[in-house]
This record gives sequence, C-alpha cells and structure tokens, in this order.
Amino acid sequence: IPLLTTVTTLLTTAITVLTTGIPRLTTGIPLLLTTTTTLLTTGIPRLPTTTTIPLLTLTLLTNNRIGDAGIPARLGRLPALRVLYLYANALEQLPAHLPPALRELHLQENNVRGLCRRALARAPLLERLHLDDNSVSAAGIEEDAFAENRRLRLLFLSRNHLSSVPAGLPPALEELRLDDNRIHTIPLRAFEGLPALRRLVLDGNLLANQRMADDTFSRLGNLSELSLGRNALAAPPANLPRARLRRLSLAANAISHVPAGALARMRALERLDLSDNNLTTLPRGLFDDLGSLSHLGLRNNPWFCGCNLAWLRDWLRRRAPPRLEVRGLLCQAPARLRGLPVGELRGEMDACESPGGAGGTGAGTSPGVSSAGVSSPAAPGGAAAASPGLWVQAAPGGALRVRWPPAPPGASLRLSWLRPGGGAVTETLVRGERGEYVVRALQPRAPYRVCLAALEPPAAPPLCAQARAGAGDPSQSGAAPPSHEGDATPALLPPAAALGAAAAAAAGVVLGVLGGCWRKRRRRRMGLGAPPLPPPKGGGGGGARLALRPLRAPDEGGIRTVFPPPPPPPPPP
Repeated sequence: IPLLTTVTTLLTTAITVLTTGIPRLTTGIPLLLTTTTTLLTTGIPRLPTTTTIPLLTLTLLTNNRIGDAGIPARLGRLPALRVLYLYANALEQLPAHLPPALRELHLQENNVRGLCRRALARAPLLERLHLDDNSVSAAGIEEDAFAENRRLRLLFLSRNHLSSVPAGLPPALEELRLDDNRIHTIPLRAFEGLPALRRLVLDGNLLANQRMADDTFSRLGNLSELSLGRNALAAPPANLPRARLRRLSLAANAISHVPAGALARMRALERLDLSDNNLTTLPRGLFDDLGSLSHLGLRNNPWFCGCNLAWLRDWLRRRAPPRLEVRGLLCQAPARLRGLPVGELRGEMDACESPGGAGGTGAGTSPGVSSAGVSSPAAPGGAAAASPGLWVQAAPGGALRVRWPPAPPGASLRLSWLRPGGGAVTETLVRGERGEYVVRALQPRAPYRVCLAALEPPAAPPLCAQARAGAGDPSQSGAAPPSHEGDATPALLPPAAALGAAAAAAAGVVLGVLGGCWRKRRRRRMGLGAPPLPPPKGGGGGGARLALRPLRAPDEGGIRTVFPPPPPPPPPP
C-alpha cells in the first residue's frame, strides 16, 4: 500500500487545495511530476513554499489575501513555471522574485501602484501581462520599465490611474489596453516604435481633438482595431491608419461633424461605430471606399432627414443586407419623420430643409450668425450672457451651459455656436422640451456666440447670446464626456417631468446604496480587505474616473476586456 501511494503521487499532474487558512502547502510526500497548483479562494495570507515541485508550470493563487510580504524568494527558483495567476489579492507592487521562464502573469484586482524595471527584468520571456483594476499611475512607471521584456506581446492596463500613455513600450507589443483611465493628452511620439501593434483600446478617457497630435495614429501601420469610445472627441482624429484597419469605434463622444475624407482609403474596414454622438448628417461619399464594411453603428444621433442625407439612403439600398448591417439610423427631425428608418423613406427626404452643413463638413451657417465674425460683445466678465428666452453660462472644463424655456413636447431646435475668428459654425439638433444643453470640448475662456432657432415653420428669428467658455479642460475638472442631450435642470422641467426625474434620482440612490453594500460583502467574502488606496501625489493625473455609460447591445462589436478563466485542473489520476 505505501508503495502504491507513492507511485500514484509521482504520477499526479495537479494539486488542488480547497481548505481555508492553510499556512503552507503540504510537502510530506515528494511531488516530483506535479505541473499545476491550485489555491482558489482559500484566504491564505502568504504564498506556500513549493521548492519540492521542480516541474511546476501553472499556479493559481487567486482570491486570497496574499500581500507583498507573502511571496517568498523561492518563487523565483521554479525553473519551469510558465503561468502565474495572482489576481484578486492584496499586492501593492510587482512580485520581486518572478520565475525566469514566466510567460504569462495575471495581477488583476490588486492594488499595484507602479512598475519597476528590476522586477520585470527577472521575467525576460514574459509575453502577457494583465494589470487591470489596479492603481498604476504614470509617475509609478519607471523609465524603461519594459527594457528587458522584448517579447511582451499583450499589456492590459485597463481601469488604473494613468494620465498619459506609458513610455518605452516594448516593440513586440501587439495589443495594448488603456481604457477607463485618465489619459487626456497624447503627444506626437507616444506610439512610436510599435510596428507590431494590432489592437489599441483607449475607451473611457479624457481625450479631445485639440489634445492629440495630428499624426498620433498614422505611424501604426499594422493596426487593425482602434477603439476611442467614451471620450470627448468633436470629430474623428486626423490621419487615422488606413491600410489594415478593420474595426473603428468612435461611439459615445461629442462628434458633431465628420470631414469628407475622414474614412478615405479604408478599404479593409469591416466595423464602424459612430453611435451616441451629435451627428445630424454626413458628407456625401463618406463611405465610398469602405468596400469591406459589414457593420455600421449609427444609433442615438439626432439625424435630420433632409436632402443632405438622401445620398446615405441611396447608398444603403445599394449595400442591402446581408452585405451590410446598419443599426440605429432613425430620423429625429423634422417632426413629421421622427422615428422612421432612413432606409425606408422615399420622396420625404427630397426637401432641402436640413441645417446647413450641420454635422457634415463643418462649413455651414446659421440664420443670424456669420462665420466671418460676431458683432455683439461678450457678456461682462465673460461668465454669462442672456437674451429674451436664451441664457448662456460658463461651465467648468471648457464648456458652456445653454438654457431656454422648455418647448412643447416633440419640438426640435437648432443650436449653433461659433468662436469669433475661429472658423465655421458648429450645429446640432436638441430636444426643445429639455430646456438645457451643455456644449463641451470648447477652447477654455474663449468667447463664443450661441444661437438657438426653431426648425418648424413659422420660423422666428434665432435667439443669440455671447459668453466665454469655462476655465480649464475636462482633465482638470474631472468632468465626464458630454451627455449628448444635455443635463436637464429640474427647475426648467414641466411638473410631470420633474416628478419623474425625482423618482429616478431616488431610485438611483437606493440602487447605489445596495450596490455598495453588495460590493463590500463581496470583498469581505473574497478576503480583499480595504479598497485600493489613492495614487501617490502627482501620479494620478487630473480628474476622477469617468461615469459609466449604459451597456451597448452585445452585437455592437466593441472591444471588451475579458478576464481569462483559469484552466480547469486535470482529472484525478
């Protein structure tokens, strides 16, 4: 019997520890051929010693209470360890003694604050590094931290405290995820030296057009997927990569116009998402070069169905399903066409009553506004201005808050703004009953002429006022990207709408409290202890994290961060 037990143990390919609070891994029997150790949700505070497991290739030590002091130096003496799972623990820095043969390291849901070259240099063969949901800041990443990691192909830094793109990224990098950070500026050479990069995710940051260099993405010749959703872009970035780009997401920004050649020569593009923006029309021929396009997301935009959009209707008929799937192209104005799919309209779009150039090439004008200049002076002090029925006030983060008496339900208004001497008018359609709209992504402290006009006849002269935009930018104020319908003010709402808003707010408070309680219970159950500490001074960059947006439909084709499931343990011998 003892001999049989010994032989069985020698042939074991996995150890699974399911008890709670064990101080170390049992080493009474030599486990010479063991290749996997699993310690799932055991609550242990220290990493067990495993010096008698020379062939260990995979270790799962997730959902424990392991801190920096709980990882022994012996970990670096495991010559065959390839994959190490340490996510959902209490680590505040990278393990100092990484195994030399390590290929994949999972440190999600810890409190890691920085990346040092010395620790990463101990794993020169590392190919995949997962650091989602930590507290990594720009100041916490050492210069040339990845200098010894020439084979690193995948780097996940989603949901951290980064204010800029990390410098010195390894040239072999193929996938980089920086979503839900605080990145507000991208300099010219931020992505230089990354010829192999194929997927880049920058959703949920504080990016605006004026804070990105024109050639930011043009050097990424092999890029096939680019996601810039949930930022503060007013137009697609200039000089996007064209040769191999297959997926482009610009959803949930403040895009009000698309230049005519923005998508030229993107013949490989298969999926394009422009949902949740401020687009009213698109320039003729915008999609002419997109011969491979199979999915087009256009939902939640204030589309004006006039003659300027008739070309898109005709183009959609030529690219009928199953060649192309289009989502959300519904008319929002004029009122007689509201809610109708553009592809089903016939002669209704022949009337040329759309806002001049709105959302197209950006060269339109509004009644009462000239692109050459503005004659009326700014409000005293530059803070606010008012005219009968229109009130404009500076808002933090380079924005203007525009208010007007609520219009009857279903009415659409044309809101336009112009910076004197700053070029063309920008326009968008707003719902009149809301009574308020916030114009963002403006030049801080600059004067702007704002006009509001009704669309339906009889059309009265537009109401105009002038004021200066608020100081600072979104990165300094911590403001989230704009809500595309503006934030309604209870005082301006009808009584029924005010009651509904109050009820929704109360429900939100209750759900928030319940969600907080659930999260605390989950953290206690997982043994995570206290929540991550704030980043060190000067490291986090400007502003709090962005508010979450509603989830998109699963068929929108967005790029999502997925926690890789740990492999199942081998069957018992």
